[in-house]
Amino acid sequence: MLDFASYALVLLALGAYVLLDGYDLGIGILSLFDRSDQRRKEYNELIATAWDANESWIILAGVVLWAGLPGVYATVLSGVYLPLIVMLLAIVLRGTAIELQSAAPGYRRGWGLVFGISSLVATVCQGLVAGAVLSGLPHRGGVFSGGTWDWLTPYSALCALGLVAVYLLAGAAWLQDKTTGTAHERAGRLGRPLILAVAVAGLVLGFGLRLADPQHLRFDQPLRATLFGLAVAVAVVCAAIAWYGFGRRPDWRPFAAVAGAEAAGLLALVAATAPVVVPPDLTVHAAAGPHGSQLFLLIGVGGCMPVVLTYSIYAWWVFRGKFSQPPAYPDAAGPSDTAAATEQSAPVAPPASDDPWAVLVARRVLLTLLAVAVAAVSQDIFGGVRVWIDRVGVALFAVTAFAVWIRSDRRSSAAGEFDLQAADQ
Repeated sequence: MLDFASYALVLLALGAYVLLDGYDLGIGILSLFDRSDQRRKEYNELIATAWDANESWIILAGVVLWAGLPGVYATVLSGVYLPLIVMLLAIVLRGTAIELQSAAPGYRRGWGLVFGISSLVATVCQGLVAGAVLSGLPHRGGVFSGGTWDWLTPYSALCALGLVAVYLLAGAAWLQDKTTGTAHERAGRLGRPLILAVAVAGLVLGFGLRLADPQHLRFDQPLRATLFGLAVAVAVVCAAIAWYGFGRRPDWRPFAAVAGAEAAGLLALVAATAPVVVPPDLTVHAAAGPHGSQLFLLIGVGGCMPVVLTYSIYAWWVFRGKFSQPPAYPDAAGPSDTAAATEQSAPVAPPASDDPWAVLVARRVLLTLLAVAVAAVSQDIFGGVRVWIDRVGVALFAVTAFAVWIRSDRRSSAAGEFDLQAADQ
């Protein structure tokens, strides 16, 4: 029973991640198609309150896989290494963009572009990983035995597109609940077309799963067919509620319905595939770790999950209600207003001094060297193992990152966005 308890913890963590981080990834993708800098800044501020807590669930899922289902961990992570690494890099860049955008005065289009593109890349990579697992990864004795590109299949590409549609729908529902004005109206208009897109994706992926999944799904079993049918029925009802709720009050109804549809879809997928975790034949029992490891895992991670959930609920409570509109940004103000604001907030150049720049450069050099050391150790390039990166690649990466970092700081200082002397006092 402990092996199925570990499996349930994985499903709970992955489900919470899709429900919570899905909407903020969707909002990031939506920002790419919005022309208003004011709304884009608003999107970023909405996400800045909860993105880090939302992403903690995927960490818990990884820990449970590592200790509770090591066979799945060894097979899946080896088989989808490339899209998984790209996803993690995109999440890092996305978090950086969110925090720097939030700290910057006005709207910085460069960081906004990083926020949107990294959200899209992370979503696509997650869809590719899910599609690759459902398509079946070659394995032998609980170890991946395929090639580098076995994760890239037609079904995984369709899963990536479908997940983008799902996250966009969740993002639009969240925007209707949390915003006012033009952002609220735009979310209400986007909701119903996105429901249609998700419905089409669900039908294509649902019928395509019978062709892509090598385990030959057994819907002739009464219990499996009943659970699957009930989950699909709940998803359809939730989609109908969301369809009716978009553009109407109460504003929370579409997001609640979309969350219910996502949960029902995950349960339908489990009902169709369990107890097989990695097709065609890697089951929960075969992939489970030792009894002691699973017991320790259930106590440790099982105790952490209520804490993370409590924190998420508390954060939602603190930031409940509608987003308060910040002062107008330059693209929403008239020419006279912009000129007056510029005159009133003209930066005063700090006195010239070499010491702050020396301290700043020293900090950047040390941080860059630390990043290079971490990258080098993780790839073991100095031990002779270098598949995706070598010494020259690390050097080019370090020099480029260092140059961009210093140039960005110099531009920000010239624009008067921070005072080096005041920061060092």
